[in-house]
Amino acid sequence: MKPVVYIDGKEGTTGLQIYDRLAGRQDIDLLLIDEEKRKDTEERRKLMNQADLVFLCLPDAAAIEAVTLVENPNTRIIDASTAHRVKPGWAYGFPELSKLHRQMIVESKRVANPGCHATGFISIVYPLVSMGILPAETPLSCFSLTGYSGGGKKMIAQYEAESREDLLSSPAIYGVTQGHKHLPEMQFRCGLSQPPVFSPIVDDYYKGMATTVPLHMSQLRGVSTLHDVWKALADHYGTYDGKRLVWVAGDPTDEEGGIAASSKFYGAAKAGANDLSLIVAGNDRQFTITALFDNLGKGASGAAVQNMNLMLGFEETEGLL
Repeated sequence: MKPVVYIDGKEGTTGLQIYDRLAGRQDIDLLLIDEEKRKDTEERRKLMNQADLVFLCLPDAAAIEAVTLVENPNTRIIDASTAHRVKPGWAYGFPELSKLHRQMIVESKRVANPGCHATGFISIVYPLVSMGILPAETPLSCFSLTGYSGGGKKMIAQYEAESREDLLSSPAIYGVTQGHKHLPEMQFRCGLSQPPVFSPIVDDYYKGMATTVPLHMSQLRGVSTLHDVWKALADHYGTYDGKRLVWVAGDPTDEEGGIAASSKFYGAAKAGANDLSLIVAGNDRQFTITALFDNLGKGASGAAVQNMNLMLGFEETEGLL
């Protein structure tokens, strides 16, 4: 029998993107709720408990409540909200971080899908900390450029309104009080002693994300050149082979040019893609590492489908490459 899948919150940006990635698949049965009943708790409960796997694409409080509606011990959940990303008992849905992360996703009944900005930061920092190259107590900073789709329906409507403010035509730094909801996840999942100073930036394009961590070589251990840093990351993730969802772009000594968050760069068009590439750039004294990906792809819905594939025993990249 085909696994049965239900998306709770299909009408939201993440839910719609998951649906788009699943609608044409012949290896699952996708449950759909009647439009007039999509806020009917009992109808949602019924569908969730009929499903082998449920995606929660809801605000945090609603996601927490939705978990309580699942009474079937065989129903597995992927939560795309912030609610469970640092909660005990929930696997963290970033399989490329380690073999243990992948195994926990495969075996778990409850998986928390990573946040978009957090995905970029953690893809850079986690392997460096886990390899002992970056001390966990290092003060870090991060800036992350995103398309406006990351803000959900309300922000999309603001940016696409005919009568929108001129202010929206320029990049805007937000989360300036250092209270962004991804910060606990960024610190906890990397094992850092303190959160980074984080500057998220939204700009006037629909989707695509470039998350950058600046570093001094003097902050690191066991490496002395930019090539050393590149090789450490390449050894962890591998380089581009057309089969990976996270990979490291070419040796920084061979690459020049700028980094565009939404356009074609290093062989991949990130807007609309489901993969993530890491770009190491700078020199042997100071440098940056940038994660380039789609905030709705590897930063949200693409990652959720990848986790579903692992949990249901499909090829990990099915429908994503």
